[in-house]
Amino acid sequence: MPRDNDAGRVYLQPEEPGKRPATRLCLNQIMFARKVLVEYEQDGARQPCPLKWLDSFSMRNFTNATVFDDTLPVADGSMEVGTHVPLEQLREAMEDWFRRKSYLPKGARLRVSEQETRIQR
Repeated sequence: MPRDNDAGRVYLQPEEPGKRPATRLCLNQIMFARKVLVEYEQDGARQPCPLKWLDSFSMRNFTNATVFDDTLPVADGSMEVGTHVPLEQLREAMEDWFRRKSYLPKGARLRVSEQETRIQR
């Protein structure tokens, strides 16, 4: 069962009491510290970008720009990104990729905005 600590890490504990503890696995949650909303706007209506689109962008390093390595799609319209990812460059690169893949409808515009994040303890 995972437990949170104050440093933003998760440690996985052994499933069965009394068994020798497995090596502790520390997952660094600070790497993807920013929550980003990714939507497209068409005819005045905003829609979240499907997870399929976000996965396609994140899995394909078509830009050869390492700055986009710290992107993690989590749900429709939602990504987590590192602190060094420039949002305007991310938006431009994603919009270009979505148009190449014919995901983005003609006349639609991509919107990328940072969401307020709260650290829960």
